[in-house]
Amino acid sequence: MIYFDNASTTWPKPPGVAEAVLSYMQNVGANPGRSSHRLAIEASRILYDTRVTLAQLFGVADPLRIVFAANATEALNLALFGYLNPGDHVVTTSMEHNAVMRPLRYLQGLGVELTVVACSAQGALDPVDMEKAIRPNTVLIAMNHASNVVGTVLPVAELGALARRHGLLLLVDGAQTAGAYPIHMSEMNIDLLAFTGHKALFGPQGTGGLCLGERLDISRLRPFKRGGTGSYSESEEQPDFLPDKYESGTANAAGIAGLRAGVRFVLEHGVESIQHHEEMLTARLLAGLQDIPAVHVYGPLHAGQQMATVSFNVRGLEPSEVELRLDEEYAILCRGGLHCAPSAHRTIGTYPRGTVRLSLSYLNTIGQVDTALEAVYDIAKRQD
Repeated sequence: MIYFDNASTTWPKPPGVAEAVLSYMQNVGANPGRSSHRLAIEASRILYDTRVTLAQLFGVADPLRIVFAANATEALNLALFGYLNPGDHVVTTSMEHNAVMRPLRYLQGLGVELTVVACSAQGALDPVDMEKAIRPNTVLIAMNHASNVVGTVLPVAELGALARRHGLLLLVDGAQTAGAYPIHMSEMNIDLLAFTGHKALFGPQGTGGLCLGERLDISRLRPFKRGGTGSYSESEEQPDFLPDKYESGTANAAGIAGLRAGVRFVLEHGVESIQHHEEMLTARLLAGLQDIPAVHVYGPLHAGQQMATVSFNVRGLEPSEVELRLDEEYAILCRGGLHCAPSAHRTIGTYPRGTVRLSLSYLNTIGQVDTALEAVYDIAKRQD
């Protein structure tokens, strides 16, 4: 079996991830931050050490400015619902995942003004177009770092500099890049970075978070939920310090232990090395697919401009049918359809049909890419 659905969630995970989750369940198991006995202290230590590890990866000066969440979607909801008010204006792009688009469309109905800047048919974004969209009441630029449909990497650092010039904050959805593409918050002028643990960070599902840049005034960011934190238990008011202000309820401590193991794997192998390997696989996949006459490939068509996510269609076949054939006949697992990003599909011209998406990870091989190319060739040849 070949697993090419890593833009959804990476699999397999490095061996240490499952071991870390199991070790937590068997040897720790306590609730972090709720007691002072030895196991509760060990649980808290694991959470803090995970923040430190993530801070090293993302260039965050203060590990306590990393807030855990269940996934990037929850982190994005915290940022958008917590920061925006009626009358505020936010700028986003036409390549966004619904994790950004659905909260923004809901907030639009509550009086938040929204401008969606069009990207090219390859998913590329011109910073000049973003600057033209800025208004006097603009407070935030919200955008993905890379498309989950065609993998196009957007110019986050340029837009971070643009945000600085105009006194705005930059919120980045790093779901597709965290762990597989270099991210340094201060160098890239990112103010809010949403990440998920279960993709290129190789952690378990149910883990993720929001990194809060130094420019963000936390008094402006409302908590997404309120409740028990284990701190200031004598008070019925929510704590106003980090990270407790945004972390009510029992943490997914076992999952976070697994996340720490995944991030350590990334740091040990090096993000640049991971990026290089994935670029090599992507280049081979792009070249092979473009050599098949009945196949149309979308996106930049350049491995250096995108993540290891490649979308295509086979002439005369629905994406769901190609996905099913790859699974049942060749044991190749991928995804067909709209990938939770209808705006992106409208941008690249594949709405409402969608695409077949092959998304690779650092743990995939050249041999697997070649096998997939042979399978797509066979499917396309039979269709002709």
